Amino acid sequence: MFSIGEFATVARVSVRMLRHYDALGLLPPAAVDPSTGYRSYSAAQLGRLNRVLALKDLGLTLQQVRTVLDEEVAVEELHGMLRLRRVELAAQVAADAARLRAVEARIRVIEEEGTMGTQDVVVKDTDPVRVAELSAVAASFEPDDIGPVIQPLYGELHRRLAEAGIQPAGPGVSRYEHAGEDGEAVRVHAGVVVGTHETARGGVEVVDLPAVRVATIVHHGPMDGVDATWQVLARWIEDSGHRPLGLGGEVYLDYCPEDPSSGVTELRIPVAPAAGDSQGRP
Repeated sequence: MFSIGEFATVARVSVRMLRHYDALGLLPPAAVDPSTGYRSYSAAQLGRLNRVLALKDLGLTLQQVRTVLDEEVAVEELHGMLRLRRVELAAQVAADAARLRAVEARIRVIEEEGTMGTQDVVVKDTDPVRVAELSAVAASFEPDDIGPVIQPLYGELHRRLAEAGIQPAGPGVSRYEHAGEDGEAVRVHAGVVVGTHETARGGVEVVDLPAVRVATIVHHGPMDGVDATWQVLARWIEDSGHRPLGLGGEVYLDYCPEDPSSGVTELRIPVAPAAGDSQGRP
């Protein structure tokens, strides 16, 4: 038998916690000295204590823990509950990490306001190109909505291209269009340049994108910091008197999934010529 202090030590809990569990009827001591009131615990009680702590970590109240234990939940069922909780916690950690990256990116946008010049903006006419692509709808143009849509699209696109034997002939090309009447939803097109002889197959759509005049700027680094570069491009379009024609898109000039920090992405927004400039030059 262990004294309450000894049992707390081997179980790695506090004496205060053991007394609280005793008061709630969760883990009464194995014996109590009638003359001194000293509590004694046995090693066999470690099993029940482990279950109390596990159920508590699942988010149950102590009263709920007592109810579950009194109903003698099987070890297999307890394992299942713990595995489910582990999945939930992992998803929560991933979501929190994504939110943290978003906050850090927004801080960088604020810090870089007024410091990034527009001298690197270029207006050019693109060449017609054939792309193989998949598309899906995102709730909005916000990064938190676009990212979870476009990333799986590219993974699935490359899988289908390989199965269909379609070889990419150029960089990845994404484009965005308004979807629906609410003005919020966005259709995301995740594509890759292919040869002009390629046709739709294997569940992949093949489309011909026409030549179009675009205002462009090159973004260096991971895409979670792209908002600042988009805003530089938007400021240039306004200052130059051009008019944007749609949401635009991206060309992934140098993309490395293993090292997103080395990415090179050209941002594009189709534009109408500035007033009084029939050539559309800045």
